[in-house]
Amino acid sequence: MTTTQQNAFVDETGSTDAIMQLRDITVTFDMDSGESRVVDRANLDLRRNEILGIVGESGSGKSMLASSMMDAIEDPGYLGGDVTYNPQSGDPVEVLEMSDSELKEFRWDTVSMVFQGAMSSFNPTLTIRRHFVETLDAHDYNVSDGIEYAKELLSDLYLDPERVLDSYPHELSGGMSQRALIALSMVLDPDVLIMDEPTAALDLLMQRSIISLINDLKDKYDLTIALITHDLPLIAELVDRVAVMYAFDLVEIGPVEDVLSGSIHPYTRMLLKATPDIDSPVEEMRPIEGDMPDPLNVPDGCAFNPRCPMADEECREVDPGPYQADPEHAAKCHHWEAVDEEIPMSEETSSMESFAETSISTDRRTWQDGDDPIVELDDVEVHFEKEESGFQLFSSPSTIKAVDGVSLDIHERDVTVMLGESGCGKTTLGKAAIGLQRPTGGSIEYYGDSESGGPVDIWQVRDSGSEDGVKWGEIRKSLQIIHQDPGSALNPHRRVSTLLEDPLKRWQPDMDGHDRRARILGLIEHCGMTPPESYIDRYPHQLSGGEQQRMAIIRAMLMNPELILADEPVSALDVSLRVEMMDLMIRLQEEFDTSYFYVSHDMANARYITEKTGGRIGILYLGNLVEVGPPEQLVHNPQHPYTKALRWATPKLRGNEAEIEGDTPLRSIDIPDPENPPSGCPFHTRCPAAREVCKNEHPGSYAGSEAPGHEVSCFRADDDHEYWDSEPLGEDGDLPEAFLQD
Repeated sequence: MTTTQQNAFVDETGSTDAIMQLRDITVTFDMDSGESRVVDRANLDLRRNEILGIVGESGSGKSMLASSMMDAIEDPGYLGGDVTYNPQSGDPVEVLEMSDSELKEFRWDTVSMVFQGAMSSFNPTLTIRRHFVETLDAHDYNVSDGIEYAKELLSDLYLDPERVLDSYPHELSGGMSQRALIALSMVLDPDVLIMDEPTAALDLLMQRSIISLINDLKDKYDLTIALITHDLPLIAELVDRVAVMYAFDLVEIGPVEDVLSGSIHPYTRMLLKATPDIDSPVEEMRPIEGDMPDPLNVPDGCAFNPRCPMADEECREVDPGPYQADPEHAAKCHHWEAVDEEIPMSEETSSMESFAETSISTDRRTWQDGDDPIVELDDVEVHFEKEESGFQLFSSPSTIKAVDGVSLDIHERDVTVMLGESGCGKTTLGKAAIGLQRPTGGSIEYYGDSESGGPVDIWQVRDSGSEDGVKWGEIRKSLQIIHQDPGSALNPHRRVSTLLEDPLKRWQPDMDGHDRRARILGLIEHCGMTPPESYIDRYPHQLSGGEQQRMAIIRAMLMNPELILADEPVSALDVSLRVEMMDLMIRLQEEFDTSYFYVSHDMANARYITEKTGGRIGILYLGNLVEVGPPEQLVHNPQHPYTKALRWATPKLRGNEAEIEGDTPLRSIDIPDPENPPSGCPFHTRCPAAREVCKNEHPGSYAGSEAPGHEVSCFRADDDHEYWDSEPLGEDGDLPEAFLQD
């Protein structure tokens, strides 16, 4: 290996202006079972005024590497190596040699960090203003001047400074909290901003809005940004360079265009192919087989070799140093020159037959081919009265219209994905559909199988126990749920065997213990966990996130249900696992003839599972179904302005000149308060195409196109509506033309 190869990840020549240099960074924790090495001799240069994306799966070491830049590894962790900060003028500073007082000044003043999860970063007993005051005071800054600067930052982040500063954290939405935290991290005017998954818990529109704001902040405030994420598409249009981590070390670094379109490490390329993308053919998306190694047991040689289709004896024995494809692009792979041939981005020339075996046939019957529906929702409303505090006992309680008049049929072997921002009513509607949330208006009828003699009203059966020969127990068994967070849905004090046996004992009491165990073991193995005997006696905490989700799916499928509410079933998983989990759900659907009411906030995931199953996507906004139809229509030619905004907000792995460009296609970033929803069309306060009539009149449902089942709730779908003669509410001159066109 040449010296150039050894140092390809760093700039030893001085030609690149690196504001921070990390050399041989190692982070270890002493465990009872041995030394856990969570960062393993990583080398990295952070260049002045760049945005560097550090990406990788959960547990790969990204956050630990970022914390190393501030010498912020908590005990009992040990940080080794060298971290050098190079100021614009003056001598380099060795961060790991700083005293406690020097580190206190260095953090926030010079290098600041935006942590993942804004709500857990704020003290709930303090106003946002008090957080700013205490930060300024702790660093001996003039508080009055600092608050004025904070107001400027908050304004730049599209927030009302006075309202936000006088609010407590719980009074702000997730997006507002995250933006307030970004402003707090910048109030001391740092040179470097480290952002650890700053948009992980946010919806698509808020994610995209904050990503756009980050770029503006970087230019205005002369920042250098290190952005930590597991979501490659999210940063594709933002960062200058990408550093990919796998198994606690950096494996590839290069300009974002080079890495996304011509990666030279097998892991990066397979990660890209495993990531749901709004534009890529679904047939080319493939999961990465196997699991990332445990920090206590990293394989010899290349850490990726057990999962790599190109691995040979050299890979299993010799740890690869960085190989340089060009002056800006390097990877730790012995066979980087053959990656393009062996793992092509297009499947047409692939020699990897085993890698393509996971394809699922898209020759499926579609939802409209069914006869009677399983469940029929007619004008369903779910309204909640908000509990008032003691000071408001004599005032009328406010009403939250979580679901406000939704009609929808769910058929046999149907996959209906309900898409929208948090708080729009997706989960509430799904729970109403399966009998877990009582509607306050409308009806929900259950048809069941042909022998049940349906339809019957779900809630009348629940209240009476049975109706027309249909018992509540039959409905409860037929309508199941997969919760968003399997970790909290699985009892941590019970073994997998008990968790899975309980529903069989209740609903199939005649099945003996041997048959129950055989059925459970068979389904565990069918779901890709082998040998199944090694899983059945574990507790949930002894399973990975993907394994926990599989167990939650298995528990629902054991009932042979007709309909499953899948509530964000892949949102908590790494992007590399999402395709694998959705493929598993599709395979199980084919075998169990079940239907899915699938809740999501990610259009790429919604498009993947509905295109593969012949399903459809519904768009929900403030409890209203604003558009529904086949994925080809809603993804490639959406008609409702809100659907267009979601499509714009969906990150793409590779740029497309035809895609919508420019500023956020919304008049307001933040969603209205559901306690006080807008009159008329609920979207008119944010819609760039809204007109006066939209303020006063609620649009009905119109045929959106000739696509089967495509309906849209927007006056723009009616060429003869008075909308076209009504006065615009806002200026559309600066909006992207592609957004406004029909």
